[in-house]
Amino acid sequence: MNPVLVEITRGDRVESIHRGAIAVADPSGALVDTLGEVDRPVFPRSAVKPLQALPLLESGAPVTVAEIALACASHSGEPRHVEAVAAWLARLGLGPADLECGAQWPINPQAARALSASPSALHNNCSGKHAGFLATARHFGEPTGGYIAPDHPVQRRVTATLAEMTGMARMEWGIDGCGIPTHAIPLANLARAMAHLADPSTLPPQRAAAARRVAAAMTAEPFLVAGTGRICTDLMTAAPGIIAKGGAEGVYMAALPARGLGIAIKIDDGAGRAAEAALLGILTRLGALDAETAERLRRPILNVAGRVVGEVRDMW
Repeated sequence: MNPVLVEITRGDRVESIHRGAIAVADPSGALVDTLGEVDRPVFPRSAVKPLQALPLLESGAPVTVAEIALACASHSGEPRHVEAVAAWLARLGLGPADLECGAQWPINPQAARALSASPSALHNNCSGKHAGFLATARHFGEPTGGYIAPDHPVQRRVTATLAEMTGMARMEWGIDGCGIPTHAIPLANLARAMAHLADPSTLPPQRAAAARRVAAAMTAEPFLVAGTGRICTDLMTAAPGIIAKGGAEGVYMAALPARGLGIAIKIDDGAGRAAEAALLGILTRLGALDAETAERLRRPILNVAGRVVGEVRDMW
């Protein structure tokens, strides 16, 4: 059984606990730090988007820094996100109807309340990633319809890239929330892949250049990667030397370029609040984040009136 990584308190008592595992690795795959079972395959979900964006940059398709950040994003559906994805699609000669991720209400509550009609696929938190898939299909003259299918050239390139970056010869897979394949990969291998993003010096030149552009775009445009009040955005804004990306079901991944390290986290019960706390905890443990900044980024337990009634705390 995995260890308790995070406790939830109310008053002076522990109300809930979250078990999970964490892997920290360097580009060779050597594990620098571990907690729990890091060899069990997990679905990284959206945390793997920075790796899924690599084929876009390797394709040679023209793309801006903002568009790279959107390709890595689980955005909140705020106006800037929606307008930027719409402009990208328009530049490709495409529109919202070409996105196969499905319509979704914005993650940001204010953006959701501001909609006067039902949301479109542009509001889907994965619409930037899907625009990137469409950009590669357009660049290679491939069909844009059906680009989410496992056997479409776009997804074959993504699968091959994930296999190469993680060192996995075979991967089980399912279907992600936005319709594309999601691959089950051990945390140890995911941490290794993120370490390559942190230090791409051992990668082939084309991939190394793509990895550097992904890292640069995410740190240059942290708002586009997530949005208002989101830990990805807040962390990369407060600590520009850290690259961080969350995923559904309690997954978080990060890269530390100054240290050449990658981090992968999975909370067993899928709690996002616990994954965020575990991320801040392991970054502090590694000396990549100072305690004061980590404390400022922590999200307390609030009651309906907005008063602090407890805390979400890591166990180290």
